[in-house]
Amino acid sequence: MGAPKKADWREERRKRAWQLKEQGWSQNKIAQALGVSKGAVSQWIKRGREGGVEALKAHPPTGVKPRLSAQQKAQIPDLLAKGAEAYGFRGDVWTASRVAEVIYRTFGVRYHRDHVGRLLRQAGWSRQEPIERASQRNEEAIKQWKEQRWPAIKKKPSRRRPPSSG
Repeated sequence: MGAPKKADWREERRKRAWQLKEQGWSQNKIAQALGVSKGAVSQWIKRGREGGVEALKAHPPTGVKPRLSAQQKAQIPDLLAKGAEAYGFRGDVWTASRVAEVIYRTFGVRYHRDHVGRLLRQAGWSRQEPIERASQRNEEAIKQWKEQRWPAIKKKPSRRRPPSSG
């Protein structure tokens, strides 16, 4: 992946300053030639002396250290496979808040429910939405209605005139 494009030209500028210093240029002349402050050149030269050209390379920020290790994140699907009721929740539906609670109980790490959604997507889980159906629903009656009654009342296109061209 490497450093972002913006860092590339900055890295080259630092390396150029190092080359000019090795050629005997003064820090003031280097600063003028590269259009930077004398303090910046001074810092670059110091870094170059201490760590060589390697120290002048771009080091993109690593970001915040994850609170859960990769191994702990890999355990999340196994925890969820036990079902929500195994953790004392009513109903076997996982919500982000419930998952956050299970992560806290298991690993001692608190996550906001919105971030839990990201963790679940990374683990390959999708949101669960409960299907709300009436308890008195009769699947057989619905099937018969769709097969027998619906075709009779379904509006059919009329074909009295030929279709228009525009």
